[in-house]
Amino acid sequence: MAVKNKKKLGRHRRHIRIKKKIFGDNSKPRLAVFKGLKNMRAQLINDVEQKTILMVTTTSKEFRHELKDGSNIKAAEKLGEILAKKAKEKGIERIKFDRGGNMYHGKIKALAESARKNGLKF
Repeated sequence: MAVKNKKKLGRHRRHIRIKKKIFGDNSKPRLAVFKGLKNMRAQLINDVEQKTILMVTTTSKEFRHELKDGSNIKAAEKLGEILAKKAKEKGIERIKFDRGGNMYHGKIKALAESARKNGLKF
């Protein structure tokens, strides 16, 4: 098995293990983070109704006006800021953080700390 596939398999196993413990509802939705090579995506999900409440991505028009590259730490910080503002508009202040099997450093940490700094509690 190639190293790339082992990494992918490990992240997938971690994601499943985390998702078993974290379950979002109306009062505290789950913040699911996807990190790709060129872009990032963050969603607030209500697992009871199986609906996405809010989604913010680095490929959206509002984000593209701010930064050109969607795959660096500055982009992750901006994504967390935009997510927190939109969540507050919808009346959401408390969430559960699902890092998607990724390690908590770099872009994931920047997104989480930016969201916390802008008013989300988790």
